[in-house]
This record gives sequence, structure tokens and C-alpha cells, in this order.
Amino acid sequence: MIQFDIITIFPEIFASYFQESIISRAQKKKLIKINIHNLRDYSKGRHKQVDDRPYGGGPGMILMPEPINKALKAIKKKKKARVVMLTPAGKTFNQDEAKRLSKHDQLILLCGRYEGFDARIDKYVDEKISIGDYVLAGGELPAMVVLETVARNIPGVVGHEHALDEETFSKGLDYIEYPQYTRPENFLGQKVPKVLLSGNHAEIKKWREEKIKRRK
Repeated sequence: MIQFDIITIFPEIFASYFQESIISRAQKKKLIKINIHNLRDYSKGRHKQVDDRPYGGGPGMILMPEPINKALKAIKKKKKARVVMLTPAGKTFNQDEAKRLSKHDQLILLCGRYEGFDARIDKYVDEKISIGDYVLAGGELPAMVVLETVARNIPGVVGHEHALDEETFSKGLDYIEYPQYTRPENFLGQKVPKVLLSGNHAEIKKWREEKIKRRK
């Protein structure tokens, strides 16, 4: 079992998503465990402040190092724990990275907000990850992306034993899944390819391999 710990200032964002689909089933089967931590619980003062103005001036606010450090000290428990900062400055996340991260006992996902983190937090982070070259309001959506992608690589999370074998990107970044069809056979004049109705598994396999090549 892998334990995911998410540090955020908006813990309510995750409630609905993690109660649905394969993530919900994986938790019930005790294949994964998810803990959501409110960063404000580790801050001082009546207002539970976690951000402040940047030294040297500039727009926006910066997440303070002290609450994050306290949170990480309290949360990091497993021997094979990995602290991941979700930030546009990180390396781009992909399927190979997800497989690598799935080997850890504990993943601590640190969600940014505002103008980012105090640079002194880097000392306590194992790696930085970005889910793409664009800007989001915070790290909560990237945390959901990383968690689900990693979780899918844990045996038993995706139902069938070989369910991931022919999934998009499962064979590397050059692999795109072949076209799929279901009923009806004729949808508004668009028909299912005859080979898929033939029952000839060798020909079906050949057709799928050809379609994969055409879509690269």
C-alpha cells in the first residue's frame, strides 16, 4: 500500500474527487491511503497565516517556510517517503515518472498557491514536478493528476490484471492507443471496421498495430 499525503490550504477541493471511481475503490480495498492536510493547521497566530509579502518587493504573496517545514516534519513517517513540490518550475510529469513514484511507500504532495514558495523550502523537498507548461491557480489539480496516475500503477487499482498493458502511453511516449468501437455497428452512417467483427484475432491484432503506427 502507498500512502499519499497532500498539503494544501484548500483541503475541501479534494473531497468529491477522491470519493469517486477507481480512487474510491482503491481506498476501500486498502491499496492506497489518502490524507489531506490543511497547511493552516501548522501556522501560528489567531489568523493562521501561511503567506506573506516577498522581500525585495513584487506582486502577490509567498508561502512561508515555517508552516511547511512543520507540516513535513509531522507528516513524513515512512522509510521510503518522497516529498514532491508541485510547481511550474518542476520537471514535466509523464507515465515513466508515475511508475517510478509508485515504488515509494509514501508520497507527500506539496501544493503551491499565490506566487509560489519561499526558496528555503527547497532544502526539504526531494523533487519538483510540473504537469505541463501552463499556469494554474495552485497545486491542487496537479496533485490530483499525479495521485491518480501513480495509483493506477499499483497492482489491483485498475481492475483487470493486464488492463494497463495496451493503455495510452503505457509503452512509452511514442505509443498512442488504437481506435476503439462499441455498439451500435452503424452509427449515423459510420460503421465499425469489418475486421473487428470478424472474430479473427490475428487480423484484429494486425489491424490494431497498423492503426497505432498511423497515429504516432
